[in-house]
Amino acid sequence: MVDIATSYDADDEDLYSLPAYDPAGIFSSTRVVLELGEHVWINQNQVESLAQRWLQEEQEAENRSNEALWDARYHFHDGSERTVNWLLLLDALNFCFWAEKDQPRWTIDYQGETLNGYWAEAAALKRAVEEGLPLWDAEYLSTISNETIAQIFRGTQTIPLLEQRGNNAREVGRILLERFDGQFTRALEQANHNAVELALLLANTFPSFHDVASYRQHEIRFFKRAQICAADLHHAFGGKEWGNLADLDKLTAFADYKLPQVLRHYNVLEYCPPLAEQVDNQELITAGSEEEIEIRAATIWACELLRRRLSSQGHMVNAAEIDQKLWLLGQHSTDMRPYHRTRTIYY
Repeated sequence: MVDIATSYDADDEDLYSLPAYDPAGIFSSTRVVLELGEHVWINQNQVESLAQRWLQEEQEAENRSNEALWDARYHFHDGSERTVNWLLLLDALNFCFWAEKDQPRWTIDYQGETLNGYWAEAAALKRAVEEGLPLWDAEYLSTISNETIAQIFRGTQTIPLLEQRGNNAREVGRILLERFDGQFTRALEQANHNAVELALLLANTFPSFHDVASYRQHEIRFFKRAQICAADLHHAFGGKEWGNLADLDKLTAFADYKLPQVLRHYNVLEYCPPLAEQVDNQELITAGSEEEIEIRAATIWACELLRRRLSSQGHMVNAAEIDQKLWLLGQHSTDMRPYHRTRTIYY
């Protein structure tokens, strides 16, 4: 195991050099965590190993990366502004689907399939539209009750953080009415159809998207759901119309609980023994703790280092594509150690 002190060293300035374009301050703020961190580190040899593995399996990797994240079976899409508003709601509620240790996961039955996690969330919201709920209507969302949210997400168990999902849904409706004439497309226009500007607008306008932590008196920015919302727009509209966004390649990875699980599986991320034991025993990691922030910061930089290594070998990818590949690997693998468990609305 690599000594913890090698998590970041002054000699690594080139390795951890900041991109020329970092308007959201995500790279600069998370690099501070690498400089000071004591619980999580990136194994550079394993970054190289994983990059080489992907390069050697490039054809297979391309096939996997083409697996649809925007699956029409589970996502509402009518091609209008309604879809854009529905998508904002989807990403406002896209967090924390895991169950307590030894407890069953929340699942739903939809059109003959049993779904859990993100796919269940998307399908539940699509099902609600099919049942007549106008989830694209800001007025409706602004006063939606927790009872209605519970009905939308009805399944085998109660979805985690039900009350917080209700709060976020009402926030979406309220702020769309107050700031954007009830239409998320107005936010797109204000952001000049730029992915990074849209993520910043979301993070600075909707409190539930303001994914910021404090680490040893430093503000650390992640903006996970704000960034993924921009990427989802791109996927939903096939890069056209409202999905035609500039600077998608300037987004960072979307730091959640699945990506670090996969990166740890490939030994790209390594945890100090006490943290490893906590994660493997499925014990709660406190939101905003040093351990949680270090996991997320290292995830962003591990994905960036993978991107740089692949790009240097002629395989040009962006962080969102790295993120997508890792997330899909996490969906298909059953032999991985547990992911870290943090109750939070941010991922």
